[in-house]
Amino acid sequence: MDLTTLLGLLGGLASLLIAFVMEGGSPTALLGVSAGLIVFGGTIGAVVIAFPSDQLRNVWSLLKVAFKKPQDEPLIVIDQLVELAMTARREGILSLEEKIEGYSDDFLKNGIRLIVDGVDPELVRSILETELSYIEARHEGGAGVFEAAGGFAPTMGIIGTVMGLIHVLGNLSNISKLGPLIATAFIATLYGVGSANLLWLPLAYKLKSRSKREMLTKEIILEGILSIQAGENPTILGQKLRVFLAPTERLAKAKKDEAGAEAGSLNA
Repeated sequence: MDLTTLLGLLGGLASLLIAFVMEGGSPTALLGVSAGLIVFGGTIGAVVIAFPSDQLRNVWSLLKVAFKKPQDEPLIVIDQLVELAMTARREGILSLEEKIEGYSDDFLKNGIRLIVDGVDPELVRSILETELSYIEARHEGGAGVFEAAGGFAPTMGIIGTVMGLIHVLGNLSNISKLGPLIATAFIATLYGVGSANLLWLPLAYKLKSRSKREMLTKEIILEGILSIQAGENPTILGQKLRVFLAPTERLAKAKKDEAGAEAGSLNA
């Protein structure tokens, strides 16, 4: 599990509650079943109306992506591509067909199949770039569901508050109850604004961040596949693909390779 997502959510909620208690408030005063029903039920209903069913079916899998700790895929993919380049140089491009099923990334497997089948390099690039654009569009659609929820939630909170104030105005004869009723009415606004800025929008941004990382990995695969097809030197290929990484990641990768080389020499 990615602890940053969970800790961020819990830390944000805890900060709000602690600040409220420090000002003399009671946590139970923030509980409102009707307000929660209006805000969360209304938000979910609006999202269901706004998006097609096939996109909504992916919501649970998207939540798993947001809370699941990602693998360091760019570094892993670079090692895999360098290994494939070495195999292609020693045994020829056709030998890569035996390795296809050993990889879990469908994009990588598709790229290997294309070059094994002898498809023209320009057509390989065109096919893989088209697939990249569709993957990116799917990712944007997934993040858009949570982004839309973040836009609907505050409005639902205002609707809940207005409904509460209507109830207040209907009980003006009982002045002693006005204070608690007004406070209850504004809980809906709190739920709407709070859920938008602590749950829905942060999840959307997390998914966008994950998408950018995955697209970086896919771009590395694209360049690696074309380089293997062109018969580039595996060492040069590894250096070229590391350009996609941030300087800190390149340094970490270099240290890891040095440590592996030293361990190999000691074993020998």
